[in-house]
Amino acid sequence: MERSQQTVQRTTRLISQRQALEGAQGWHRSAFEDVAARLAGPSFPCVFSRNAFRKELLRLVFVESAGPEDMRRLAEALTEYVELSNGWDGRLDTSYPLVVMFSAQAVTARGVEDYHAFGWRVLQELHRLDPAPWPGDVGRDPDSASWSMCFNGMPLFCNMSTPAHRSRRSRNLGEHFVLVINPRERFDVFAGETPSGRKVRANIRERVHLYDGMPHAPQLGSYSVGALEWLQYGLPDENTEHTENTDDTGHTGPNAGCPFRARTADETNRNS
Repeated sequence: MERSQQTVQRTTRLISQRQALEGAQGWHRSAFEDVAARLAGPSFPCVFSRNAFRKELLRLVFVESAGPEDMRRLAEALTEYVELSNGWDGRLDTSYPLVVMFSAQAVTARGVEDYHAFGWRVLQELHRLDPAPWPGDVGRDPDSASWSMCFNGMPLFCNMSTPAHRSRRSRNLGEHFVLVINPRERFDVFAGETPSGRKVRANIRERVHLYDGMPHAPQLGSYSVGALEWLQYGLPDENTEHTENTDDTGHTGPNAGCPFRARTADETNRNS
């Protein structure tokens, strides 16, 4: 046990679910237990997350602050996660979600919109630290139907869960801000535009309706048929037709656009 605790405290990269269970302490322990309590519940709507938790597939990162050093460590962990995911064999039981948990001191937020603004700042900083160029077949503009957050050459789906979500309980994983990250490819395989994929999506959205006590957010759609990806990363607490996020001027409101900006080719070359 002592060795496991030391491993969790020292690591700056990925932590296995088993390591967290055996050795997490302090806010790491409370944040992990919050997530575990949700995913262990039979009514939690995301069947993929529940399966991953039950089979101890989660990979975890605990982020102490939003400072440069912790962002660099997070980028290293995400690089390791992408390398792990590149070897995926296509089976659900080898599909490892990444759960990134932030300390309460890392985030200053008064509501859902503030947490989302923080999440987009984290994604922007990860993009700045990205060791690889943006994939050529993925749109660079978030308002492009082919856009998805990319890192180390891999398109990703990033789910922002906040303690400020009260009505949309499915986007609340406890008292800490949490990013749940999966390779975009896995959604296409298991919940894409196929008869079985549409059935899976319908099942999850019905479960969301029951869990949240309201219909699923109108921002949710299918990536392969034109739904904008960025709108689905951070969902408002109530059902509205527009996202509530922060634009590049810092304005927060229901009509603000996506704050993410892809690096130019010159910036990419300078980082290489």
